[in-house]
Amino acid sequence: MSATAPPAGGDGVDHVDERLLRTTPLKKLLARPELGSVVGALAVFAFFAVAADSFLRPASLGTVLYAASTLGIMAVPVALLMIGGEFDLSAGVLVTSSALVSSMFSYQMTANVWVGVGVSLLVTLAIGAFNGLMLTRTKLPSFIITLGTFLMLTGLNLGLTKLITGTVSTRSIADMEGFPSARSVFASTLTVGGVELKVTILWWLGLVAVATWILLRTRFGNWIFAVGGGADAARAVGVPVHRTKIGLYVGVALCAWIAGQHLLFSFDVVQSGEGVGNELIYIIAAVIGGCLITGGYGSAIGSAVGALIFGMTSKGIVYAEWNPDWFKFFLGAMLLLATLLNAWIRKRVEATK
Repeated sequence: MSATAPPAGGDGVDHVDERLLRTTPLKKLLARPELGSVVGALAVFAFFAVAADSFLRPASLGTVLYAASTLGIMAVPVALLMIGGEFDLSAGVLVTSSALVSSMFSYQMTANVWVGVGVSLLVTLAIGAFNGLMLTRTKLPSFIITLGTFLMLTGLNLGLTKLITGTVSTRSIADMEGFPSARSVFASTLTVGGVELKVTILWWLGLVAVATWILLRTRFGNWIFAVGGGADAARAVGVPVHRTKIGLYVGVALCAWIAGQHLLFSFDVVQSGEGVGNELIYIIAAVIGGCLITGGYGSAIGSAVGALIFGMTSKGIVYAEWNPDWFKFFLGAMLLLATLLNAWIRKRVEATK
């Protein structure tokens, strides 16, 4: 009788492709990057529902969603950029730069405000492309590149505004042609079920949906994860690393333009010093949402949940009538807790594979 040959592999152990293994719904849930942030969001919601009597009022929830949306519009592209393994420290002031270009070009050229909006789009996208090109050409860390852009934009915002208007803010453009239609697109208010909701909430949800589709259903999404997981390995299998990173920075610029137009058409004037420090809040929202600092892991939905936690915390403290100085403490605590929870979940998932 002949001996039975051992299975291919030579060690006498059956080897099964892990892609063919059945995955339970629980394991799929635990593998989601945004799980930790969802748990945190539920905890924050329950906490302020008890601590602040007015927190659950429809008008209050509309205010919370608005605060989350103004942050979430930028947290989405920043999350994608972090999944791709990079940072953008100029994102906060870029929003202000976009608004300033729209306002000053429209006012100085006495043109329809939509002309200023269009010029602002081109300028903002060019700044995003500049960040991406500098990163890929110089090989310097994104921290250094975008820190330099941050400082330059901060100086330009203040210097050019003072030079052109003589003050630190722009002139009012509320009486210019095209202002009402532009406000309806970027800063209008909708009434849904008796609750007033800002149009930025629709912009935010739309961006989350598009970003999620890109990440999970397109080749570019695969490139983002590959580049964040390891640029050299991604390049070895044919991923256009440079184009992918430039595209991510252009995406950040596009969303900065949207946020900047909302800033302008909400108040019709812009303070040149706004936006400084917001870039850190965008990063915090992405990290709370499950993005890793090292790249290659995260989701757009997670960034939305992180932004929602920001909105609930910032407004919940007000509704609870606490000192607003506590906001930064809660934000920092949520950052640490969410990061620790995400790390614990990933270890549990890897241990069960």
